[in-house]
Amino acid sequence: MDTEIYADHAATTRLREEVLEAMLLWLREGYGNASSLYKLGRTARKAVENARRTVAEILGADANEIFFTSGGTEGDNAALRGVMACAAGRHIVSTAFEHHAVLHTLEALQKTGCDVTLVQPDRSGHVSAEEICAALRPDTALISVMTANNELGTIQPIPEIGKIAREKGISFHTDAVQAAGHIPLNVRNLCVDLLTLSAHKFGGPKGVGVLYLRRGTPFIPYLTGGAQERGKRAGTENVAGIVGLARALELAAAEMEEEAARLRVLRQRLTEGVLRIPFVRENGGGDRLPGIANFSFTAIEGEYIAMMLDQAGIAVSPGSACAAGSEEPSHVLTAIGLDRAAAKGGLRISLGYGNTEADVDAILQALSPAVEKLRAMSPAWAAMRHMGML
Repeated sequence: MDTEIYADHAATTRLREEVLEAMLLWLREGYGNASSLYKLGRTARKAVENARRTVAEILGADANEIFFTSGGTEGDNAALRGVMACAAGRHIVSTAFEHHAVLHTLEALQKTGCDVTLVQPDRSGHVSAEEICAALRPDTALISVMTANNELGTIQPIPEIGKIAREKGISFHTDAVQAAGHIPLNVRNLCVDLLTLSAHKFGGPKGVGVLYLRRGTPFIPYLTGGAQERGKRAGTENVAGIVGLARALELAAAEMEEEAARLRVLRQRLTEGVLRIPFVRENGGGDRLPGIANFSFTAIEGEYIAMMLDQAGIAVSPGSACAAGSEEPSHVLTAIGLDRAAAKGGLRISLGYGNTEADVDAILQALSPAVEKLRAMSPAWAAMRHMGML
């Protein structure tokens, strides 16, 4: 069965029609290399620079602080490696539930002599500025904390952390990939030196992103080659993708307040319905992105629930798409204190543009019998019944 209801917007979003329309010219006639000197190239360059100004205005940055990348993974790698390549200190502070694009890069940096401290989030899925501050050392060169967690949607106290980093002269990076387009992001208010985002999380195309690099931040380019992006990111510019990213961010920013309110209502409807199923807990709480909900189902695995819903034409996810196929439980859910079984029982339902009350009701209608069927086959559920726990 084809997917009829898409509820995995935290993994990716559908390319918006307005964005596609903006890109088509640059996929057809405007195919020039933006670094070329002739008219076709100059026209492409103008489109890139117009997009740069649009992104800068939305993020509260200067245009010369915006650099286009291939997406969140490259942006995170560039930020962390670029700062540490020229830092005097070798210590980095981050959190235990960052995206793997950050965590695996930190592991790679450890092999080059860096020391990493990972702050554990609390059970609601938040870290505090005080905990980050307590982890700092005299040789700390970089702090990296995500704006919003990609599995829980929990929003972190980035401005407070940023003020601490600024006072101590420590470079501060935030992975804003999950947050961009869904909550306001003003780099001045956030007090960040580096910020990364990816277009496909807010209705733009895959394969294009942004690295905000505050003027004066020590940084050595991660990708070398040509002089594109003022020497900070080599490689021929993806003109159509960059135009699409700017248009998608522009649309998301204009609709943000209204869409956030709409999604909060839908998420509340979803949450109330899911929690009517016995032995289900909601993961994450407090300040969160409006569309993300995460639940753990006792005695069954989220992966199997997602597969059964897929058969019903509903797309949801047991966790981050980047960890799909892993035998290990979600590192995010274990970081907030869930045991292995509860973490394996996690299911993320992320609502977004185009979802309706009818979609939520259809998800709930399909979810309950799927859980019941899976539990009927579960040895863990049978053991609970035998012990009189049901």
